[in-house]
Amino acid sequence: MKVLVFSDVHGSAYFCNKVINLYHQLDCHQAVLLGDVYYHGPRNPLPQGYEPMSVADLLNSFDGHLVVVKGNCDAEVDQMISRFTFKASYTQKIGKRKVFFTHGHKYHEKNLPKSLKQGDVLFHGHTHVAGVKVAKSGVLVANPGSVSLPKDGCNSFAVIDENGIAFYDVNGKNLGAYKF
Repeated sequence: MKVLVFSDVHGSAYFCNKVINLYHQLDCHQAVLLGDVYYHGPRNPLPQGYEPMSVADLLNSFDGHLVVVKGNCDAEVDQMISRFTFKASYTQKIGKRKVFFTHGHKYHEKNLPKSLKQGDVLFHGHTHVAGVKVAKSGVLVANPGSVSLPKDGCNSFAVIDENGIAFYDVNGKNLGAYKF
């Protein structure tokens, strides 16, 4: 199972379209969007290609391959234009690892879900900074960064499979990997 993980689209049809195209090019089986789908938030500038309704159209046509976790910028009204359901969190087994997907404003490196054990993975967005680290408990904490408003200068996403996590920019350039 190969899962593309992206976060913090913030209404950018331009970057959302790039990620969906890369989903197909990378031959992924599923995508998980870690929230902050349509609204850019009061502290963020408008991202390139800010068109929330176009993002809804893109994601709605992608339904069936997509799981969406609710972010802190996602509102009840967003559900009205979405064919998919915003989940509070999502857990899936990938290879031998339990992977917990969340936005990151509640669960993160300093507040891990109690259900996670050494060797499990917590994937979160929210900070707009890509990276991976091992928490004191042995839980792997990964962040795909932001596809539209990165705080580290790189519009990025990640792909996880049974072998590890690879990070990519929105042009498909491999930025590095963490091997299990």
